[in-house]
Amino acid sequence: MKYFVYILECSDATLYTGITTDIKRRVQEHNSSDKGAKYTKIRRPVKLVYFCECDDRSSAAKKEYAIKQLPRKKKLELLEDIDDTIQT
Repeated sequence: MKYFVYILECSDATLYTGITTDIKRRVQEHNSSDKGAKYTKIRRPVKLVYFCECDDRSSAAKKEYAIKQLPRKKKLELLEDIDDTIQT
């Protein structure tokens, strides 16, 4: 089973990082379900701004942890690097 690490941008411009096996479902849950994280429930709507695929839950959890340890500035740089890659 594939796992995904994702970053959401909340309505107050904060960033939320999580893992899931189904990105579309999870973003929908964050936006409209009681299954969404407590953090995002009061910051709706959220927008998916980053995701990457991992081979297993363990590697996804390690990547999620690494991203969560980054200061906001570094997370934004990560998102900018992805935008630069997409545009070239």
